[in-house]
Amino acid sequence: MSAVKILIVDDEQDVELLFRQRFRKELREGDFQFHFAFSAESALSFLQALQPFDVVLVLSDINMPGMNGLELLRHIKSTFSDLKVIMVTAYGDDSNHTTAIEYGADDFITKPVDFTILKERIQTINQARFNK
Repeated sequence: MSAVKILIVDDEQDVELLFRQRFRKELREGDFQFHFAFSAESALSFLQALQPFDVVLVLSDINMPGMNGLELLRHIKSTFSDLKVIMVTAYGDDSNHTTAIEYGADDFITKPVDFTILKERIQTINQARFNK
């Protein structure tokens, strides 16, 4: 099975180091491949430039300057409808959760991220891809 290619979108650049540390084994074994975007706008540019389109999952923070994660989610689902999106936020309020679900989020995780649960959810999304 090829690597699960994931785009992580967060305006906090230290997220890259955190994810590389927490997924060290999976990255080394080729289970996951990460791409990082530090704004919603750069995430959209990255996705639009992919040929062939091979990212299968986006993990996006909600609260970012400029375009926020919910607006990014809406753009992704209208342009790349098959792309799975997990929203990640420090603010797990009902309003954000409801809006994320309305916009088509496939999952919703609050910070601080429980990486064991996140890994399980990524595996579930990846397995569902092959069971279609």
